[in-house]
Amino acid sequence: MSAISSKASSISRSRLFTAGLVSSWYASNIGVLLLNKYLLSNYGFRYPIFLTMSHMTACSLLSYVAIAWMKMVPMQAIRSRPQFLKISALSLVFCTSVVCGNVSLRYLPVSFTQAIGATTPFFTAVFAYLITFKREAWLTYFTLLPVVTGVVIASGGEPSFHLFGFLMCVGATAARALKSVLQGILLSSEGEKLNSMNLLLYMAPIAVLVLLPATLLMEDNVVGITIALARKDVKIVWYLIFNSTLAYFVNLTNFLVTKHTSALTLQVLGNAKGAVCVVVSISIFRNPVSVVGMLGYTLTVFGVVLYSESKKRTK
Repeated sequence: MSAISSKASSISRSRLFTAGLVSSWYASNIGVLLLNKYLLSNYGFRYPIFLTMSHMTACSLLSYVAIAWMKMVPMQAIRSRPQFLKISALSLVFCTSVVCGNVSLRYLPVSFTQAIGATTPFFTAVFAYLITFKREAWLTYFTLLPVVTGVVIASGGEPSFHLFGFLMCVGATAARALKSVLQGILLSSEGEKLNSMNLLLYMAPIAVLVLLPATLLMEDNVVGITIALARKDVKIVWYLIFNSTLAYFVNLTNFLVTKHTSALTLQVLGNAKGAVCVVVSISIFRNPVSVVGMLGYTLTVFGVVLYSESKKRTK
């Protein structure tokens, strides 16, 4: 009887741990997105490239701490120059995705960016076909129709629609999809496989080196302005530190949730996370929404769910 009780207690603890991980993943994802929106739009800190560089700096430092000091995963070395070039290419695409996403938050409400972001499977399927000539089943392509249609409807019904912001958000979504396809191709061989934490360890410093000259050239005197702003309102320093640390925890919890569940579970949870984020952002920022816009977003999420089911059945 005690053995059964012990096993049940172990299962209960395991479920509680997994639930805690998922909750942390949700909180960090939604938290960094809402704080980005607050800083770039509501607070008036209009420097998305500098903000992204802050994120990547935190990811560089905290990745090293987690791997080299805390030994969360074994340290994996870069084995060759070609592998380094591949990681650099991924880092550039990743930078593009994050910067475009942050720029879009200056012009669009979080609820609308989430609707556009839900079209990632569409872009993934397109890039997979163009780059690897990989074809999906016709049923899988068919499920992408409501994904795209939903965004078209949501765009037409969005009261805060902004063309430049929309294009930036689409660019961020496309770059995110391209990164996932390239990552599968470039690091697929057994000799070059890196787990996601080690990949971030090497990608983040490269991203900082790319973003530093970009922010100095494109965001004039951003360092001086940030220092002057900090003298007037020290809270900006804590906002940036907390926001950057949270950006790392998005990656960390993503890795841990995948490790303790599965990639498919993460995808399903991601679909639900988008809906939760929409509700939370609307309740906090009070951005106007229309019935047509919400119907469009609902159709997109429904299409993503169908796409996930179709992919699962064709494997």
